[in-house]
Amino acid sequence: MPIADTPLAGAASPAPGAAEGGEAPASGIARAECPGPPPEDATPPGDTSAADTPPGDWAPVPTPHGLFRLRPVTLPRDLALLTGWMNDPAVAAFWELAGPPDVTEAHVRPQIEGDGRSVPCLGLLDGRPMSYWEIYRADHDVLTPYYPARPHDIGVHLLLGGGTDRGRGVGTGLLRAVTSLILAHRPRTTRVLAEPDVRNVRSVAAFLRAGYRKDRELELPDKRAALMIRDRAPTPPA
Repeated sequence: MPIADTPLAGAASPAPGAAEGGEAPASGIARAECPGPPPEDATPPGDTSAADTPPGDWAPVPTPHGLFRLRPVTLPRDLALLTGWMNDPAVAAFWELAGPPDVTEAHVRPQIEGDGRSVPCLGLLDGRPMSYWEIYRADHDVLTPYYPARPHDIGVHLLLGGGTDRGRGVGTGLLRAVTSLILAHRPRTTRVLAEPDVRNVRSVAAFLRAGYRKDRELELPDKRAALMIRDRAPTPPA
């Protein structure tokens, strides 16, 4: 099941089915060292008031595929696992992080040591690490010049680490679960975003199945993206 962005500029086109590997950030997006301009009235990215809780404190949730939880990435413990995933051709086509462990570390460590703008996590299904997620403040990201950002917008990137978890609807089910967790633990967030390449119709369809809508198309530096949005359901009147 594809929850994938297309390769960055210069990457080879993926083979059929390779879209199942992962949904990657465009160049500079969700990188802790490259903040974008915050929108008016946005709070600092490290602000954890108003009952915000970090992903590591989110309780496991049941899904049709098993009990799922997020665990923040730690180095060096998780480096070998992530490096292996990044060297899977289906993942490398989108993330462009194939290579030795220091390539993966250079991508992940700035997020871990940053101010909380982007939180890299492992997704565990029944205790088994099987996916990688980046949960980031889209309103403090270089994505902001390209869409009308709102304070506390949250973006997601993900990849499924193993081929056995692809093509079975697992990604869509986990995307639903993670999106619900974000909205439950980010009370000021009114929507969750993703930006897959418009050419990746399977990815766009997966987000639609997970409750997202296609808001518009964006001309990003490395791709033409479909801005996918999952809105928070309005609170019913008392």
